[in-house]
Amino acid sequence: MAPGTGPHPATRNPSTIRHHLWLTRIPLFLQFGRTEVIDNTLNPDFVRKFILDYFFEEKQNLRFDLYDVDSKSPDLSKHDFLGQAFCTLGEIVGSSGSRLEKPLTGIPGKKCGTLILSAEELGNCRDVTTMQFCANKLDKKDFFGKSDPFMVFYRSNEDGTFTICHKTEVVKNTLNPMWQAFSIPVRALCNGDYDRTIKVEVYDWDRDGSHDFIGEFTTSYRELARGQSQFNVYEVVNPKKKMKKKKYVNSGTVSHVIFLWDLLLMDSNPSQSTSLHYMNPYQLNAYAMALKAVGEIIQDYDSDKMFPALGFGAKIPPDGHVSHEFPLNGNPDNPSCSGIEGILEAYHKSLKTVQLYGPTNFAPVVNHVARYATAEQDGSQYFVLLIITDGVISDMAQTKEAIVSAAKLPMSIIIVGVGQAEFDAMVELDGDDIRISSRGKIAERDIVQFVPFRDYIDRTGNHVLSMARLAKDVLAEIPDQFISYMKGRGIKPNPAPPPYTPTGHTLQTQI
Repeated sequence: MAPGTGPHPATRNPSTIRHHLWLTRIPLFLQFGRTEVIDNTLNPDFVRKFILDYFFEEKQNLRFDLYDVDSKSPDLSKHDFLGQAFCTLGEIVGSSGSRLEKPLTGIPGKKCGTLILSAEELGNCRDVTTMQFCANKLDKKDFFGKSDPFMVFYRSNEDGTFTICHKTEVVKNTLNPMWQAFSIPVRALCNGDYDRTIKVEVYDWDRDGSHDFIGEFTTSYRELARGQSQFNVYEVVNPKKKMKKKKYVNSGTVSHVIFLWDLLLMDSNPSQSTSLHYMNPYQLNAYAMALKAVGEIIQDYDSDKMFPALGFGAKIPPDGHVSHEFPLNGNPDNPSCSGIEGILEAYHKSLKTVQLYGPTNFAPVVNHVARYATAEQDGSQYFVLLIITDGVISDMAQTKEAIVSAAKLPMSIIIVGVGQAEFDAMVELDGDDIRISSRGKIAERDIVQFVPFRDYIDRTGNHVLSMARLAKDVLAEIPDQFISYMKGRGIKPNPAPPPYTPTGHTLQTQI
């Protein structure tokens, strides 16, 4: 939830006002959190967010207190009280666009201003990204110097508004600043939606809080993920200057100079024993065990025992580009492997040639199989996609859309989660309780089955028993999913073959 405030009257000199907002729960009035302090403004826009668990069936009372901070003391009595507002979390969530305005009260006979509260359901993306930016030839705003530039990042909301999500530090007296690298959760930037608009504004800092607007640009997380390149150089444009000056080009440029993925680092090096991909010479790792458990059963229903095997989320030689559907055997023209042993062999070889990387995108492999299933809708073939994952998923929205589309096709998806990560996203994809939907469309049928591998590890270390239990549960829904597709398309089984009739002479023996 992101609190912010609108204008409110004050009798103090604006240059002396420093705002700080406290968020508390009632009726116990336990302090839940505090925003940062914003200096010298009557219209603070707070960056710090509060993450609350929302329960539809409960009344969750909240109280917001606003103070003018006069010192570094944490004691509230040392600061000037500016007003408070009461509401429930349900009021915020249920308001239009999940944006609620509440008048600040608490000082008799005085209008204290307005508090603006907004809420957004957090996506399941748990990635953290590290970025760094520099600028070139920004506009000069200071009369006796150059500029003191800083950047402000805004996440776009579903109702078209923007919410502040990050501010850089101020770099003094330069038109070519290099800001420090910063780390930020991806869901704070775009709530896990890689194509959601991110707006960036550039300002010249002023001591009295009246920062001068230099210009702005928009981008998306998908564009930022390209890293340092000519595609990540953005023109900083001041719309007012552009309207007034015919020859106006821009107010400078901003470049993205660093982009790092902070994923599950334990998986980054398969040669280390902490990696889920660690190749122990005496024991299969979790990925291999899951593949063997499911594959050895389902392969009996495939006539030629040739299985396309794809990897995702790795840098591929020779140029090191990131791929989300690369062939484990290294052959893009024919990614099929002979039997489960052939897949395991290709998997072990690929770990020696590719570099595990991010992001982790499911949609490409789902769409890859869907292309084959699209061409075989007469009932002659049925496709089963097995995804083995550590639980991190970066393209939740795209994956949902791909699964909803695939639900019309002759295919099922099995997801096995390995490792100790949270699998909330995988549970959401499994439509047992709530049928998965995307863009207002509900999947025609449930085609996803998810199980966490850790739930099947036998305490005695009997891996054969663990694999048998896993295979039983993960394959349990496939027959019904298969039949639901055939019935939905009116496809009936082929007629039974005539009974066997022996040919030639019959030898009769009498005893």
